[in-house]
Amino acid sequence: MLSSRGTSRAEMLDIPWRYAAPHTYDKETNPTGTISFGMAEHGPMRTEIANYINQKVTFTPDSVGYRPSPPSSTRLPAALSTHLNEILHPHPSNTPLTPETIFVASSATALDHMLGFSIAEPGDGILVSRPVYGRFELDYGVEAGVEMVYADNDIEEGFEPGVVGEFESALKAAGERGVRIRGVLIVNPHNPVGRCYPAETLTEIVKFCSRHQLHLIGDEVYASCIFDSGDPDAVPFTSVLSLDLPALIDPNLVHLLYGFSKDFASGGLRLGFLISQNEELRRACQAILRLHSTSTAAVTIGATILEDREFVSNFFTKSSHHLASTYKITTSTLEKESINYIKGGNAGFFIYIDLSPYLALLPDSSTNGINGASKAEPDVGAGAGSTREFSLAQKFLDAGVFLHPGEEHGKKPGWFRLVFSHEEEVLEEGLRRFVGVLRSLREE
Repeated sequence: MLSSRGTSRAEMLDIPWRYAAPHTYDKETNPTGTISFGMAEHGPMRTEIANYINQKVTFTPDSVGYRPSPPSSTRLPAALSTHLNEILHPHPSNTPLTPETIFVASSATALDHMLGFSIAEPGDGILVSRPVYGRFELDYGVEAGVEMVYADNDIEEGFEPGVVGEFESALKAAGERGVRIRGVLIVNPHNPVGRCYPAETLTEIVKFCSRHQLHLIGDEVYASCIFDSGDPDAVPFTSVLSLDLPALIDPNLVHLLYGFSKDFASGGLRLGFLISQNEELRRACQAILRLHSTSTAAVTIGATILEDREFVSNFFTKSSHHLASTYKITTSTLEKESINYIKGGNAGFFIYIDLSPYLALLPDSSTNGINGASKAEPDVGAGAGSTREFSLAQKFLDAGVFLHPGEEHGKKPGWFRLVFSHEEEVLEEGLRRFVGVLRSLREE
């Protein structure tokens, strides 16, 4: 027998399409395997990191102990503070970004949970605009029981200062149904749209949080995944820490998330960072860290990488060039096939594409595909307004390419996040399969 919460959590595994199909394709060993356009990782750059680790990292007894002893214990926070000061350009009026303001855990995912647990009660809400990365529902909900509350904004509106009007409406509506909003979460650069927030929009969101005394959680895990998309109107990256925060909000309400999974293509290292001036919050997270601590081996690796500023600079340059190339390959294919997508992207690993015209070519279906028993209307977000979206995802999967349906909680069904950060020949094969499905639908 399980507890009620154990039973309810186990039932999450039965929600169809909740979890992504794995990438199993290999040109030599498994040429018919699935190519995942759903997993946001920069696979080609993993080789660079792996080679560096094999050649440059030296482990000591501290690297395999429970916790490093001084001075090893301060090595990673010191290296990270140097790195973040270099890439985020904190405003001079803000409290300096120092090792003392950095909290290290196993991942940004773990820190999302720890934040939810520490700033909200079960049943409280975190407010986000949409579309947005769909896993936050799990990060904040699985253990902490915190709800993600979606503002009713259109895609373009999410990057405009006026989005705070939709935040106000969502805040009011949540209160009317008994959900207390405790914070606002922004992902910048944005996932899944692949854009950066203008400074004026960030400023208005910060002021909104100040008016209502809400925590502002800035997820900036893609801070250095910026590339030249060729679009002169693409907005450059601005960190929330580069704003004059004391003039806008109590800095104790602002918390930044960073990690190795995206910028350093190293999700498997399990290194995540919370940057916050709020000592009380850091203490609360410290109390539950034993359940979410990273390994001392990963700490050694992370510190070694961050201390080598020449390597970091060269790595980011190569990463940026590769993302620009694969972005161009993908957008060229989309334009050739007359597929609408959100323009202005210059960050991250993905493009947000509109496949809604193809939904009308499909029958409604109760077939739910991967990971789940039959269920006619899977509750996986606002983007799952029609089972046709799931039928389309199944056709892609049957053809050996995976796009996650309903994942980003779009306002309308038919929008998908397409991850393009693959080796070019893998990307081209995946696009060939993807286009083949759409062409077959048009011809039926």
